[in-house]
Amino acid sequence: MGLISWIVVGLIAGWLAGKVMKGGGYGVLIDIILGMLGGIVGGWLFGMLGIWPGGGIFGSILVAFVGAVILVWITRQLKKA
Repeated sequence: MGLISWIVVGLIAGWLAGKVMKGGGYGVLIDIILGMLGGIVGGWLFGMLGIWPGGGIFGSILVAFVGAVILVWITRQLKKA
């Protein structure tokens, strides 16, 4: 995927993660960053489990979303500490 695709996937995944994790996101820029990092975390996690959802960009959004949810949860736990 190209850079624009990574940004779009990151934005969507970060925004969705912010909405699902009860509460607002961290802003557009941080949502994009969390979504892109979530793609890395999700890709690693799904790879370790031997799972890869098909579906092109929708599969990428799903993987990035799962990773972003994990990252949002971790950042909120660290913020509480």
